[in-house]
Order: sequence, then C-alpha cells, then structure tokens
Amino acid sequence: MSNPTESVVNNQEKSRFEVVNGSQVSKLLYQMNGSDKIDLVHSEVPEDLAGQGIGSAMVTTALQYARDNNLMAIPSCPFVASYVQRHPEWNDVVAEL
Repeated sequence: MSNPTESVVNNQEKSRFEVVNGSQVSKLLYQMNGSDKIDLVHSEVPEDLAGQGIGSAMVTTALQYARDNNLMAIPSCPFVASYVQRHPEWNDVVAEL
C-alpha cells in the first residue's frame, strides 16, 4: 500500500474512518460532539497490518475532515493524541482536553 491515505474512507453510517484490506478492516471510530466537534475515540489496525502507516493515514484523514468542515477534533484515542503531539501542523483543529 504505497499511499494509505488514498484508501481511507469516512464511513459515516458506522461513525468511523476505515481502510479495508481484503477481509481486514482498520478503523478510527469517532463521535460527533455537538455541531462543531468530532471526538476521535478509538483506533484499531489488525496486527499484521501494523507499521504500514495505516493508523497515521486514518488520523490525517480525520484531521483534514475536521479542518475542511470547521470542526475541532478531540484526541480521546491515545494513538491520536500521540500523533497530534508529533505533528503540530494540526494544532489549529485540535481541541484542548
């Protein structure tokens, strides 16, 4: 998977960003919090797909979605919180906890 970001889909029906790889689904679950916040609550990447950048791609896509839709992202998921600490370019869309 050369650019995992291209494979990320916002599955609004299931409230998650996801990457489908065969029968395996990586996901970043979210909850809308009012009309102006998206709470990124939990991420999962199957063990044998770990280390390929899929988790980071889902977070990037979710944060870009927040930016594009004038939402503040709440990094409740530890992986998301760690990602935004390492990537200050997203500070404008990340809500303080």
